[in-house]
Amino acid sequence: MADIKSIKVLLVEDEPVLAEIVQESLQSRGFDVVLADTIITARTIYFSNKPDIIVLDVMLPDGSGFDLARQIRNVDTELPVIFLTSRSLPQDVVEGFESGGNDYLKKPFSLEELIIRIRALLSKNRLLITKQAGTGNTAIGRYLFYYPQGELVLEGNRRALTTRESEILNLLIMNKNRLLDRNELLLNLWQNDDYFSGRSLDVFITKLRRYLKEDPSVNILNIRGRGYKLIY
Repeated sequence: MADIKSIKVLLVEDEPVLAEIVQESLQSRGFDVVLADTIITARTIYFSNKPDIIVLDVMLPDGSGFDLARQIRNVDTELPVIFLTSRSLPQDVVEGFESGGNDYLKKPFSLEELIIRIRALLSKNRLLITKQAGTGNTAIGRYLFYYPQGELVLEGNRRALTTRESEILNLLIMNKNRLLDRNELLLNLWQNDDYFSGRSLDVFITKLRRYLKEDPSVNILNIRGRGYKLIY
């Protein structure tokens, strides 16, 4: 990753107090932050200043951040985009990723988490953790997941997961609420991204969705052509 002091962040946020807090927090960590409060201003800054990453509110005075992301993706497919929004319905999350977003943070959010996600998106390996990390039990909605034991528990009922199911679910949990890139997931667990590995991954994702279906608040979203996102 580039030295943090060289990282240019375009922060697009129209709530003055929140914008100031986020800007000052990022600047205190050495980021170079340029602030915009409208789509028109953000577009002008993007073309003139070429940021390394955009932190983008969805609901702006002159339109939707999703539309701005689409416009940028027409000319730039690499620039990382993190959406900040109070909209968190599954269809909103999917629209965010389909419009070109790389990550999605629901307001109110932790500034430390925002910084971690910025660093993750600017790193060569965008997985927040490796498959070896994360042990103990984790609440997933009404479920408890025990890793590395590979047990999924709902109201006293235990389901033993296979090693591969457990590894995939653990990575989804550790990357909760952010896109888990399909190719990175394949390379991390299968060491290749060929057709047969891809089909195997699809089967495992389908099984995990079935295991988690008793809690409607838990969803594994399929972001078409890009990857998966666990939300709960």
